[in-house]
Amino acid sequence: MLKVGLTGGIGAGKSAVATRLAERGAVIIDADVLAREVVRPGTDGLAEIVALFGPGVLTPAGELDRPALGRKVFGDEEARRGLERIIHPRVRTRTADLTHGAAPDAIVVNDVPLLVEAGLASSYHMVVVVAADRELRLERLTRLRGMTAAEAAARIDAQTDDATRSVAGDVVLVNDADLDRLHHQVDELWRDRLVEFERNVRLRRSAPKGSGLRIVPPDPEWPRVAARLSARIRHGLGADVEVDHVGSTAVPGLPAKDVVALMLSVRTLGEADALADRLGELGFPRRSGEWTDNAHGVPGGTWPKRMHGCADPGYRVNLHVRVTGSPGWRFALLIRDHLRAVPEARDAYAAAKIELAERHPDRAEYAVAKEPWFEAEARAADDWAAATGWQPGRVTPRSRPA
Repeated sequence: MLKVGLTGGIGAGKSAVATRLAERGAVIIDADVLAREVVRPGTDGLAEIVALFGPGVLTPAGELDRPALGRKVFGDEEARRGLERIIHPRVRTRTADLTHGAAPDAIVVNDVPLLVEAGLASSYHMVVVVAADRELRLERLTRLRGMTAAEAAARIDAQTDDATRSVAGDVVLVNDADLDRLHHQVDELWRDRLVEFERNVRLRRSAPKGSGLRIVPPDPEWPRVAARLSARIRHGLGADVEVDHVGSTAVPGLPAKDVVALMLSVRTLGEADALADRLGELGFPRRSGEWTDNAHGVPGGTWPKRMHGCADPGYRVNLHVRVTGSPGWRFALLIRDHLRAVPEARDAYAAAKIELAERHPDRAEYAVAKEPWFEAEARAADDWAAATGWQPGRVTPRSRPA
C-alpha cells in the first residue's frame, strides 16, 4: 500500500486533483468529509463542540452551524486550537480505519487541506502539493465560491504560505491553466511515479538508478530531499533515531552524482537487520549483497554496513546503515564536515570528481578510481579534526569563508 498526502492552498484546485486520481484508481480519504462526519448530530464530537462554544453553534435542526462556529474561531488562536483538539483526533482515527480497510496494493490518497500546518508530511510515502498563483486563487474563490475579495484574501492568508507548502512537497502540480493541463500532470504522476512506487513498496524493491555516471552541478533541492526523507525515517522508526545527510550532495557548492546519500546510525548490525522490514514499509527497501566501508587509516581494513535504496522512482537515494562509532560512520561525517568547512578541499574534490568521471564513465570503476583521493582526504580531514577539535555530531566553524 502506498500512502500519499495531497494538499494545497484554498482555491488551488486540490479537489480537482483528488477527483482525477480517483478516476485513475486511487482510494481517496477526504479530511474535510471526515471532519463533517465526526460532528454529525448525535456524535460525541458535536457534543464536545457545544460544550466548548455554547448552543449558539447549532442550527434549529440541531446540526453544526459552520458559519457561526467559524465566526467564533476565526482569528482566535485559543478557540481554534480547542476546536482542533476535538476534531483532529477523531479524523485521524477514521483515517486509520479507512486506510486499514483498503486493499494491499491500493494507492491511498489523503486529501488534507492543512497537511503542512499540522506537521503531517512525514507520515506519508509522498506528499503532492497543488499550487496556483494567488490572484488566480482569489478569482476562483470569488467567482466559484461566492466569497468577497476580502473574505477570499483572509482565507488564503490564514493558511501557510505557498513557499513553505511547496518545500514540503515531493511533487508540486501547478494549476495555472485549464483543467486538461491539470489532468495531464495528474495522469503523468500516476503513470510514471505512483504506480511504480506502490509496486516497489509492496515488493520491497528499489527504483533502479542506472549504471551510467553523470556528475551534475550543485542542486539546492538535494538538502530538501534529504530533509523530507530523513523526516519520514524518523517518523517511522522513532523520533530519537539519528539520520544524517552525508556524501557529496550534503556539501553546498559541490558537484555530485544526482544521488542523495543518507546515513542511519544504529548500535549494532543486529539492530540494522531488525529495522530492515520497517524501512521497507517506509519505502527504503534493503539492497541485497554484502556491503562494506573501507576503514581509512587501516590498510586493507573494511567495516560492514547495510545498504538500502528508495522505492520512489522520482528519487535517487542510497541509505547507508552504519554502526555508531565505526570507521565508516566516522569517516562519512568527518569528510562531509571537512568539505563544508574548508573551501579549498571542496574545490579540489570537485576538480577530481570531474576528471575521474571523464576517465571512468562506469559507476563501479569511478568508485574504485576515487579511493586514492579518499585516502589523502582522510589524512587531511583527520589533521583538520585534530586542529579544530571536531567531534561527530558537533558543528565546527568554517576554517575560512566559502
